[in-house]
Amino acid sequence: MKNSTPEKSKRLKSIDALRGFDMFFIFGGDSLFIALGAISGLPLFNWLAGQMEHVAWNGFHFYDNIFPMFLFIAGMSFPFSLRKRRQSGPERKIYYHVILRGVILVFLGLVYNGLLRFDFAGQRYASVLGRIGLAWMFAALIFMNTKVIWRSVIVTVILLGYWLLLATVTAPDAPAGADGYSMTGSIVGYVDRILLPGRLYLEVHDPEGILSTIPAIATALLGMLTGEFILFKNNKLTPYVRTMIFFGAGVLLMVIGKVWGLTFPVNKNLWTSSFVCMSAGLTLILFSLFYLVIDVWGWSKWAFFFIVIGMNSIVAYMASHFISFNYTARALFGGLIHFLPENLQPLFNIIAGITVGWAFLWFLYKKKWFLKV
Repeated sequence: MKNSTPEKSKRLKSIDALRGFDMFFIFGGDSLFIALGAISGLPLFNWLAGQMEHVAWNGFHFYDNIFPMFLFIAGMSFPFSLRKRRQSGPERKIYYHVILRGVILVFLGLVYNGLLRFDFAGQRYASVLGRIGLAWMFAALIFMNTKVIWRSVIVTVILLGYWLLLATVTAPDAPAGADGYSMTGSIVGYVDRILLPGRLYLEVHDPEGILSTIPAIATALLGMLTGEFILFKNNKLTPYVRTMIFFGAGVLLMVIGKVWGLTFPVNKNLWTSSFVCMSAGLTLILFSLFYLVIDVWGWSKWAFFFIVIGMNSIVAYMASHFISFNYTARALFGGLIHFLPENLQPLFNIIAGITVGWAFLWFLYKKKWFLKV
């Protein structure tokens, strides 16, 4: 065990590792757990397999947290990069970088959704990367121009205001009996139907649409507040105290989200305020564990697998969509896998695909080729 003072470190390995852990489930980890559940038949693995799918509407599974966790972590990293940039350049260049990053992520989201097919009528304009770009950009601009107290106030106002909006305003075209928290009755879906061009992901609603980007700003801001707390120097805030604060704050947020969800459903598609609390809480709990083990205790070798993914997370996301690692894996390992028992072949096909994809990212890591957006 190493005696470390992670709050003085320029870069926390735990942040990169947690980002990689998050992206691992986009990179094939979800299929891995689903296959394990199908093969083992054990209750624990069946439960984990069930957590690897989005809930249909209201509710919360682990897989629902993959996207907001990434946004939260992007927020956590910003105070570190902001401090570095303020030491090396004028403020106007930082604004330029923040806005450019948001625009690039929106563009990459369009490419991911098929922009280069030039089918503009059938194009989906909302996207995961677009949501990250816009929510992070607006949160960063708020962060740069406010103090801690006002950032906290803004997060509170966003979450309460969004609740009030959905509780009191129903879509004008809502079917009879549909409430403001339903897919067809929500004002969120209505705004997307009248303002978003092209197609919506769920035909009448888009989970990465316009109005639901507003509470996503709160998710990014909560991450930025966490990153700012990491950088805050106080002799009383030892690494162990910080770990307990992260863990305690995570539990508190999850409790708030769960209780709030009794009246304002926990819903990823609407990115409800209760969902923001639940997702931020779970992310903080996971971060407290990664922070304790990797940065406080110094046990980091096991995390290298995730760090390789986390250092090139945007590449991992785009590559998982555009590159068939499974095809290469079948070509390399298909013959060997064929000799395994038939019920084990799907599992090892998935492991082979993850291995090939990780090897691709490892090559980029060794060459120090990172997509910095």
